[in-house]
Amino acid sequence: MAESSKTSNPAAGPAPTAGEVSSAQPAAASAARLDPAAAASVQLRGVCVAPGLVLGRVHLKDHELSRASITRVPLEGVEVELNRFHQALSGARAQLKDLKARLSGKVSANDARILDTHVAYLKDSVFISDVENLILNEQLALEAAISKVISDFDRIFRLVQSETLRERAVDLRDVAIRVLRQLEHPAQGQPANPPPRDYILVARELSIVDMFNLHGEHVQGILTEEGGLTSHAAIFARSMRIPTLTGVKGLLDNAREGDFAIVDATEGLVRFNPDELVRQQYQAALEAQPSLDEEESGPPEWASRAARTHDGERLVISASCGNLPEVNQAFGLGLASLGLFRTELMYLVDKEPPSREGLIAHYAAVVAAAQGNPVTFRLLHADSSLGLGYLHEVREQNPALGRAGVRALLAREAILRRQLQAILVAASGAPVRIAIPFVNDCADVRRIREILFEERLVLRKGAESFQERVDIGVVIETPAAFLGAHDLARESDFLMLSLDQTVQYLLAADRENPALQTKFDALHPFVLRAVRSLVEACASESKPLSVFGVTAVSAANLPFLIGLGLREFAVAPAHLRDFLALVGEVDSRRARKAAESAAASACPTEASSFLQGFRHGYLDD
Repeated sequence: MAESSKTSNPAAGPAPTAGEVSSAQPAAASAARLDPAAAASVQLRGVCVAPGLVLGRVHLKDHELSRASITRVPLEGVEVELNRFHQALSGARAQLKDLKARLSGKVSANDARILDTHVAYLKDSVFISDVENLILNEQLALEAAISKVISDFDRIFRLVQSETLRERAVDLRDVAIRVLRQLEHPAQGQPANPPPRDYILVARELSIVDMFNLHGEHVQGILTEEGGLTSHAAIFARSMRIPTLTGVKGLLDNAREGDFAIVDATEGLVRFNPDELVRQQYQAALEAQPSLDEEESGPPEWASRAARTHDGERLVISASCGNLPEVNQAFGLGLASLGLFRTELMYLVDKEPPSREGLIAHYAAVVAAAQGNPVTFRLLHADSSLGLGYLHEVREQNPALGRAGVRALLAREAILRRQLQAILVAASGAPVRIAIPFVNDCADVRRIREILFEERLVLRKGAESFQERVDIGVVIETPAAFLGAHDLARESDFLMLSLDQTVQYLLAADRENPALQTKFDALHPFVLRAVRSLVEACASESKPLSVFGVTAVSAANLPFLIGLGLREFAVAPAHLRDFLALVGEVDSRRARKAAESAAASACPTEASSFLQGFRHGYLDD
């Protein structure tokens, strides 16, 4: 997921200048560290934990645990070390109590309760007795004893493939660092080398102890080389609206104290030491963003308009998202439902499959962000090109036509069952639907229903709270699914049309192949006929049908999709404004005539006269 790059995402701003280098050039990075004036510009990519844009100076955090030396004390000094330990524990507990009070109203009460976990660790008998035993039996200095205990816990927790235990290791490390800082500055915790007042925190891993302080400094943004999407620190970062990226490969090799950084967490990019022109452009983008007060006042005026065509036909618009920041953005714009949540991100973060606890936490955050609005989770849709060893042993010769979507999940039922359980538990009491990708026929739907039934029994036996009623739908993308549309509509609760995939498979045209760009045509007459037949099948079975994909929201295609009878669209938040503007220019009656005429053509050339003469839903007179 993380990578360094010389090129820029177009949505993130201008491309780097010729002087910029990637993290693959360590010699240049080392030279820059020796000569501050010659700092090279570097662009890295990471995983978004909390969206946002921020510009500022880097402050590196080196955990005190890594600096604790193994020193011993004389026998008569043991009691002094024990007294220091209990005084530091008391001071750390008081500090956390004060921090929780100061965060009241700034973060949700549920998120603030995470600090109670840290207080509990400060009272944990195992942690306390392990440190005391090292002081009593090995005469270790307190700092060394704490460092050894945490290192041992950390090593054990990381050997176990459990996201929950990993989070405990991080929490326990946070607590230990807080105690160590009390030892350095028992009166007020003042650091020996205070950071700048406002800074972008750069560390190996997300840590709550580094996000909050007692001296007025402001963490503007956070960058870490490691860390997960579901850790307690990540929850705080989202709650505090601190732009945050994790999994930034090469971060610690390229960042240095005082570097100027641009963190575009929404796009997953960080730039170190860009040239002045790039800084000015990002600064202008930052100043153009709405303030927090403006965000809390409700959706912008343009997002409040109903999605109606020029002649009054109303469309149903939901959100299409792939991560939590997009979900927050979607509901901030006033969308009434999450029509598609792509679940691949959690599976791409690590080489191991995400834990059940990690999935539950992630999905629960999505459901919570929806605030009672409906959410549709699409099951994992991954082919062998993604290199997920736990799903595919080797890369297939033709990944797009191999084990993808439901095929891969049914071949690896443990992965499927874990995901289904996580959705059921996370959705307890909330309106949730499950969409099955890459369906060919009704056997896929029936097998998923059977496994869902079995997993409900498992959860019921375990006395876990979960969502009993979940609608099951299919994603239409293969030619076979179009041929069996009536049967699939009868078998499922809803249908979703993946237009990008549909065009690729119906026309046998790889959308990533530039040589086939003209062949990848959403307005090909045969594609239009297939979409029309799907609309008719859903109407005859009284089942809802929605459409998603970049192809579905483009200005060139939208009028004809409306003309074919599609009325429900799942739209990415970034495309919503343009989409609503386009809808308002479409005359659905004229669009219907043009779409029918184009669909009746025998080839794209014959259809071109109808397509070329059509402008925003109107036919030239």
